[in-house]
Amino acid sequence: MVAVGGITRLTESGLSITEWQPITGTIPPLSDAAWMAEFEKYQATGEYRNVTGPAGMTLADFKFIFFWEWFHRLLGRVIGLAFALPLAWFWVKGQIPKGYKIRLVALLMLGAMQGVFGWFMVRSGLSGEMTDVSHFWLSIHLLTALFTLAGLIWTALDLKALGRDGSPPSRLTTVASIAALVLFVQLLLGAWVAGLNAGLASDSWPLMQGRIVPEYDGSRGLLHAMAFDPYLLHFLHRWWAFVALAGLVVLARALRPVRRSASVAIHSVVGVQILLGIATVMTGVALWLAVAHQVTGALLVGVTAWGAHILGRRA
Repeated sequence: MVAVGGITRLTESGLSITEWQPITGTIPPLSDAAWMAEFEKYQATGEYRNVTGPAGMTLADFKFIFFWEWFHRLLGRVIGLAFALPLAWFWVKGQIPKGYKIRLVALLMLGAMQGVFGWFMVRSGLSGEMTDVSHFWLSIHLLTALFTLAGLIWTALDLKALGRDGSPPSRLTTVASIAALVLFVQLLLGAWVAGLNAGLASDSWPLMQGRIVPEYDGSRGLLHAMAFDPYLLHFLHRWWAFVALAGLVVLARALRPVRRSASVAIHSVVGVQILLGIATVMTGVALWLAVAHQVTGALLVGVTAWGAHILGRRA
C-alpha cells in the first residue's frame, strides 16, 4: 500500500479521479464512453489545464495515471475489509481478549479516517487553478498511515505476548518516545518535501546550489519559509535525517543488551534509508529510488515500533 501510494504521488496520478465513490468507485470504466466521461472530468482540473493538457496528454496517458489512483483506492478498500471482517468474526465468537476491543476498533477507525483524509487531500487539488494537492493534507494522509502501521505492529506484539505468557501491554519509554518524536519530525518534513516537489530543488549532495544552506524566500518570515519554501524544506529534511539517526542509534543501543536483532534492524534500516535519500536526490528523484525511499521509511517506522515495544515490556 505504501509503495502504491508513493507511485501514485510520483506519477502525479492523485487527481485523475475527481470524485469519491466508496462503493461504485470500486469498478473502473468499462467502455470507451465511460473512459471519455472520466477524462472530461479530469480535463476540468487545474492540473490538466495548466500542466498535463499543455504537455499533450492523451487518453492513453490518462488511463495510466487513472490506474494508479484507482488501484491505490482499491487496496485501501481491501485492507479495510481484511481487518473489519475478521474483527467482526472474533467479536461475535467472543475471542477478543479483555481490554483489546476498543483498541482494535480504534485501529479500524484510523483506517477509515485514512480514506477520508485521502479524499480531503485529493479535493484540495481540485479547486481553482491548483495543480497539486495540499502538502499539508498529503502529510496528514501519509502520517496517519504510518501511525496506523505502528499501532498495528504494537497491538500484534501485545497480543502475541499475551498469548505466550499472559504479559500485560507494553509501555512507551522515555528513550523510545524521544526517538519516535525525532522520527516523526523527519517523516513530516519528508511528506512536505514530497507535496511541494522539493526533492527536485537540488540534485547534489551535501551542497545545495554550491553551499550548505541554500537561498530561500524568507520575506514572509522563517516559520512560513519552513512550511512552504521548497529549498529550505529540502535542506531541513536532508539534515534533520542525521538528528533522527542519532535518536534511533540511542534507541538501538538501549536495545542491544535486550534484543540484539532489533538493534541490528534499526541500525540497518536507518542506514539504508539515508543512503536511499541521498541517491534519490542525486538521481533527480528517480521513480524507483523515490518509491524505495518511501517504503524503507515505512519499514523504519515498523522496526522502531518493534524496538520501542521491546523496551516497554521491560519498563
